[in-house]
Amino acid sequence: MRKPTRYSLLLVAALIVALIVAIVLRKAAPPEAARLLPESDAIIYVNLKPLRLATRFDRTPVSRAPEYQQFVDATGIMPERDLDAAAFALHRMDNPNGPNGPVGYSEVFEGRFDGEKLAHYLDSVATARETYAGHTIYTVAIHDGDVTRPLRVTQIGYDSVAASNMPTAEQIHSILDRHRSAASPFSGSSLLSSRYRDVPLLSSAWGIGHIGLPFSDRGYISVFGLQLPLPEDTTFVASLRYTGSLRLRVEEISPSEAEAAQAAQKLSMLLGLFQSLQQVQPRNPEDAALLRLVSSIKVDQHKDRAVLTAAVPLELLESLRTTGGNRDTLPAPSR
Repeated sequence: MRKPTRYSLLLVAALIVALIVAIVLRKAAPPEAARLLPESDAIIYVNLKPLRLATRFDRTPVSRAPEYQQFVDATGIMPERDLDAAAFALHRMDNPNGPNGPVGYSEVFEGRFDGEKLAHYLDSVATARETYAGHTIYTVAIHDGDVTRPLRVTQIGYDSVAASNMPTAEQIHSILDRHRSAASPFSGSSLLSSRYRDVPLLSSAWGIGHIGLPFSDRGYISVFGLQLPLPEDTTFVASLRYTGSLRLRVEEISPSEAEAAQAAQKLSMLLGLFQSLQQVQPRNPEDAALLRLVSSIKVDQHKDRAVLTAAVPLELLESLRTTGGNRDTLPAPSR
């Protein structure tokens, strides 16, 4: 074999290897929506494509609040149909009694949007506008009873939108800055860099950090009315995977194996009590689905972690979707 031919084959082989490595690294990298999020106390990510395929929730009629329906009519955006992925950054608020309550949010949404319609709608409801890094940031006043808080919204690209209800524009600016320099598949916040490696492969939804903050009650996490023996700033790695059925896994990370054993023991005792209280005849399909979820929960210890696993019925997700409210409902467009 002549040397030029040998060198050509070696070059082609090197390019193929480099391409394979790039693909593997890309698959191991955090999703782009999560990489754009600002520094935060927790991150939650949801890939709706496999969940939509599994549950067909985009084909189920949705009951919407009047103002939310006006948003859908004005923009043409139907989240159950058009939203593909969503990433949320949770920020602990210094004043839990302020307009945001104990937690503020920054978000990145990916999907199919009509940019012109969305821009026209945002312009019609905005109370202020700012141009930053070549993007228009719209500030919308969100009224929640006697409380009013700002919601800043901007279109990042043709298929992505960012929002933040934090008091200042720092977080929305950070998202745009990351978008401008997000060439590396391993860029992102310090929390994402330190904890994403713990997320199980092929997870459709996951959360890392202090994801219990929205459920905090007097310094502890409260779920289904039960106060868990876990402080609100407990570090978690939670994931939801669809492998023919939805599997939930929540890892509570303790400072030591001894503390993890104590946490697992306390959670097991509380789980046993809760499961005994749930042994009643279900009155509707939602109750039956919740009962199956509760019955499937198990708690174990793995080194410095207390690990909870459960099987999540698809019917339960569908019922949560149809009954869940909207955290921040955008106002109706001006006429």
